Amino acid sequence: MVVPESQDKMFYPPADLQRDAHVPDFNSYLASYRKSLENPEAFWKEIADEFFWKKPATGPMLQYNFDVTKGSVYVKCMEGAKTNMCYNVLDRHVKEGGLGEKVAYYWEGNSPDHHMTITYRQLLSHVCRCANVLKQMGVKKGDRVSIYLPMIPELLYTMLACARIGAVHSIVFAGFSSESLCERIMDAQSSVLVTADGVYRGEKLINLKQIADEALEKCREKASCSVTKCLVVKHHALRTKTGAACNKLQTPWDAQCDAWWDEEMKESAEECEPEWLDAEDPLFILYTSGSTGKPKGVLHTVAGYLLYTSLTFKCVFDHHHDDVYWCTADIGWITGHSYITYGPLANGATSVLFEGIPVHPHVGRFWEIIEKYKVTKFYTAPTAIRLLMKYGKEPLQKYDLSSLRILGSVGEPINPEAWQWYHEVVGQGRCPVVDTFWQTETGGHVLTPLPAATPLKPGSATFPFFGVEPTILNEHGEQLEGEAEGYLVFRRPWPGIMRSVYKNHERFENTYFKKFPGFYVTGDGCRRDKDGYYWITGRIDDMLNVSGHLMSTAEVEAALTEHPAVAEAAVVSRPHKVKGECLYCFVTLKDHREFSHMLVEELKRQVREKIGPIATPDFIQNAPALPKTRSGKIMRRILRQIARNEKDLGDLSTLADPKVVEELFSQRCEAAA
Repeated sequence: MVVPESQDKMFYPPADLQRDAHVPDFNSYLASYRKSLENPEAFWKEIADEFFWKKPATGPMLQYNFDVTKGSVYVKCMEGAKTNMCYNVLDRHVKEGGLGEKVAYYWEGNSPDHHMTITYRQLLSHVCRCANVLKQMGVKKGDRVSIYLPMIPELLYTMLACARIGAVHSIVFAGFSSESLCERIMDAQSSVLVTADGVYRGEKLINLKQIADEALEKCREKASCSVTKCLVVKHHALRTKTGAACNKLQTPWDAQCDAWWDEEMKESAEECEPEWLDAEDPLFILYTSGSTGKPKGVLHTVAGYLLYTSLTFKCVFDHHHDDVYWCTADIGWITGHSYITYGPLANGATSVLFEGIPVHPHVGRFWEIIEKYKVTKFYTAPTAIRLLMKYGKEPLQKYDLSSLRILGSVGEPINPEAWQWYHEVVGQGRCPVVDTFWQTETGGHVLTPLPAATPLKPGSATFPFFGVEPTILNEHGEQLEGEAEGYLVFRRPWPGIMRSVYKNHERFENTYFKKFPGFYVTGDGCRRDKDGYYWITGRIDDMLNVSGHLMSTAEVEAALTEHPAVAEAAVVSRPHKVKGECLYCFVTLKDHREFSHMLVEELKRQVREKIGPIATPDFIQNAPALPKTRSGKIMRRILRQIARNEKDLGDLSTLADPKVVEELFSQRCEAAA
């Protein structure tokens, strides 16, 4: 690693941040980083000593095999230890740390009229009640619970209740379709589903219970409905002043299966003994898109995930006891698991939990909330930053953002222009921007600046976090030294890395370890500059990153080809000013079917219904034929260039019919010109 001395414009840490920072300068970072690689046993043992262990570890801090040629791939952390995640993030603070009256969350609803303050003691009480309800419904250690809830406190209560009793939570983003929910319930074989009657997203009212019922019906049609109970939350925004459900929504009801949350909770005791779990017992499954189109259940386990989310949160956001931290992500994604729930709570932090969207009821909503709660650390996505950039500086000038000390970015590489705006306009030139690179699979940040230690380059994820050893390989698996560009891989595990794909270890090995034995393969391309800084260049595999959400081309293509008019479809990404990337689809129609505006709208609706609104294509182009090799493989590289209107296509010698390319250029979507 090279100490940064660069001709590039560098942004150095502010002196006032360095005074009491956990990692106060670059030399401190280097010393800790070296220790984490040279003596991982001592390094992680020190972190583990901060937590409660019912039984100490008998094995080393980390054991692993990353080489598929030498046997099954595995990672184990603190084998033999027993603990409970919920005890460590709640009871430890309330019963031992004297933080019972400290605010855990300021909940801010979709409407500014809906808000709530939840202390650590109140959170523990709600979680214990919910844990008892789940137990009464027959949920035991190891059982899976699917959670399909908006960003309301009950989402936190339910996931932590699962962690308390040793159940495995599987949270499904509440913007996903009934088809996506059905698929995830079937794969996890969940026994209980927790959902809400409905939710407002901006002005739009969504009937969540109806979507949940459709998902369960689809499971039954496929003869695979494991769910015996559905626990339903009455959403705060859908109640009358007396607390009764209002009639804005017709809630479908099955008396055999459904139960109202409030009624179950009021009878429930507020004490619940935690289940003591093995360090490597599963904590949760979180589904992420796979390149085959079938979602992968990424499996994380108790002890390693606790250590890693706790330490990354503490160091990357330089957390101190008087901070108010706000991550704008949804808990339905890994960012919300790691950096709204487990990481902040493990540190006894105060967080904002936000249900709404950045522009409702006005474009200053983010800045209003920062002023209201005096937020000190703010973590959001480049998509949100680019969206708010469109409205200029004016909406910010009405609000006092002087409480901010650190800004963070997550979900996709941030383009330098958005980075500069975030730094200069939101952070007023005085807040470091921590541009964090990580994945659902990594559990926590793997390449990231540390705010008081790392000189920043806009757009670079900078350096590896403690315990993480990145390498750049070429197509032949050869390691590249110095300035280089290629595949980003990791040579060894850190405690928070995923352990398997749920019920499919072979897929885990094939996806992440087969291409380059001995390395975890991220699927991302990466460039290392002359100063040793890492820059993520985007996906190398057939995955798309839209608004920070990963989805597979195969998944979208499968949704398109289910339409009776479509013979074949190919989906690629195209740059987008706000979302970073958007979907550009090529469809070949069956004989005698006509391409029309109506068909385009039908196809967009089909994708929305099969996957969810986030997957809606921006462009759908008629493709009488697709560019293929002689063996029949679609050449996506060429489709990407057509989508971007790049005429220099390079070598076309492997194309079966070069005339296809001219035809596709002539039929490009006018809006994409």
